[in-house]
Amino acid sequence: MRKLIPLLLLLLIAGAMVFVLFHNKAEVDRKANNAQAATVTPVSVMTARKQTVDSSYTRTSTIVADNEVSVVAQASGKVVAVYADVGSRLNAGAPLFKIDDAVLRSKLASARTAYDVARKEWERAVRLHQEQVISDSDLESCEETFQSSKANYNAAQQDYNDATITAPVRGVVTERAVALGATVSSGTVVATLIDDSAYKITVNVGEQEAFKLKTGDAVKIETDVYPGVALSGRIRSISGKSDAVHTFPVEVQIVNDKTHPLKSGIFGKVTFHLGTLRDALVIPREALVGSVKEPRIYVAEHGVAKLRDIVVGAEVDAKLVVTAGLSENEPVIVSGQENLRDNAAIKVIHMK
Repeated sequence: MRKLIPLLLLLLIAGAMVFVLFHNKAEVDRKANNAQAATVTPVSVMTARKQTVDSSYTRTSTIVADNEVSVVAQASGKVVAVYADVGSRLNAGAPLFKIDDAVLRSKLASARTAYDVARKEWERAVRLHQEQVISDSDLESCEETFQSSKANYNAAQQDYNDATITAPVRGVVTERAVALGATVSSGTVVATLIDDSAYKITVNVGEQEAFKLKTGDAVKIETDVYPGVALSGRIRSISGKSDAVHTFPVEVQIVNDKTHPLKSGIFGKVTFHLGTLRDALVIPREALVGSVKEPRIYVAEHGVAKLRDIVVGAEVDAKLVVTAGLSENEPVIVSGQENLRDNAAIKVIHMK
């Protein structure tokens, strides 16, 4: 009996502690609920309406020259002359560098002499063959010698011409990799040129948008360099294969505008026109809670905010086209939702 008394005391103490804890928790919850009930968040709402909107799709990427060429030396030797620098504008065939051609010039002269001799011998052999002085085999031998010397002469001429490195296309020099006195080898990249008459920009579009576009479609391009100026371009190609995240590369060609000239490497924002949507349920972008990938909004219902999952079909300027999760004429909270939670008390102070 004496052993049971301490045990009963312990049980009574434990029970009392549990009772106190639950009582305190209930009191805290009651006060919190009262405080929450007393908190009313002022909000602005707008009525969801159906509209006719022009659907567009915007993506940003880097504008680059439509044609960029690396100029490669075809001959080896010391650079003895530099005719252009970074920023120089050249026509196709204009000289860029000159490599020491003394040896090549000597080889060309020797090949020219051998060619002239072989040509004269072959012309003489043709006359003698016509007069039946020499045989067919003698004529063929002279012709082989002539053709061989001709090939050697053409090769020597090409090697000599290669000593002058020229611009392969019309354009602007954007990089000069060698200087006067440098020694280059055949295959060395000595300069880079871009054709600045046209530029291009490649952006990745979603699979839904890719099937609404076609080559030749006109697009709008904007840059931070020219605020408020819309440049024009056209879709040149749409990839037939998506990448790992199911987007399709679309290449847009931009004709360089002399009034607003472009440079390779600047950012551009491309806007594609996807058509006109009629009877589209539209809400402002500011009503969205979270991201477009997981869109949610708050709808005002009888003095409380109801968190709602929606499906966004398109984004048009600062508007979202809702395809599911919202009905016409429902009041959407567009301001004051930053501190809301589901079922929070609200007071509508402005109706748009």
